[in-house]
Amino acid sequence: MNQVVESKGFKIPIIGLGTWALRGRGCARLTEEAIRIGYRHIDTAQMYDNEAEVGDGVRASGKRNEVMVTTKVQPTLLAPHDLERSVKESLAKLRFDHVDLLLIHWPNPRVPLAETLGAMAKMKREGYTRQIGVSNFTVALLDEANKVSSEPLVCNQIECHPYLDQDKVIAGCRKHGMAVVAYSPIARGQAKGDELMARIGKAHGKTAAQVCLRWLTQQGIVVIPRTSKIERLTENFSIFDFELTDAEMKQIAGLGRKGGRIVDWTWSPKWD
Repeated sequence: MNQVVESKGFKIPIIGLGTWALRGRGCARLTEEAIRIGYRHIDTAQMYDNEAEVGDGVRASGKRNEVMVTTKVQPTLLAPHDLERSVKESLAKLRFDHVDLLLIHWPNPRVPLAETLGAMAKMKREGYTRQIGVSNFTVALLDEANKVSSEPLVCNQIECHPYLDQDKVIAGCRKHGMAVVAYSPIARGQAKGDELMARIGKAHGKTAAQVCLRWLTQQGIVVIPRTSKIERLTENFSIFDFELTDAEMKQIAGLGRKGGRIVDWTWSPKWD
């Protein structure tokens, strides 16, 4: 069964479906199928332009009350008035009365963080979201956010996979009792062809991608792999029936390097 990571009393299913770049009926169908397989965590965002389809898929599953749905506010809408309006628009697209988790998608240095988090806290108090958190935050931003937020921040969603050393920001999250949610956990497919992970997988009767996801979840990191293939949904979900040894965990950790980042924009913060 799907395991969970707990943060400040909030339970986050350790594996979810990332929906970046999924569109149209295919997106709705994949979302519905993921829930049928057993996923209880679906991740979308205003920037993905697919909230309506994700909402359709969740509703079609008949299990809305069992599924944790996350959406994220885009960085151009972090001023309080814009944020509040955009969250209500997201809910209208999803056709939900609330989301379970609302995140700041990317930090925006032009809007004071205290103002944005004030608006996020208001959304939570007024019932538009059950919990709030952040995404793509550095150690310094995590410190600031936790200082100025009147509501607990339950997670930081970051790029995280064996090829990118994220030890500093993971430690920063743990210091504040926040869950780490890994996007691009298979490094956009890079892990699938990895010799080391394929070799380790062979010993366990698993694929390299499954080993990669297991490496993260075994550290208590939530993963939200994205796929457009229905058959891949089951593969990504089948990671709870084996365990990597300490030696295997160490070997995979050895793949990490500073330049392993895939997602980097002109507006990205100064990474740790």
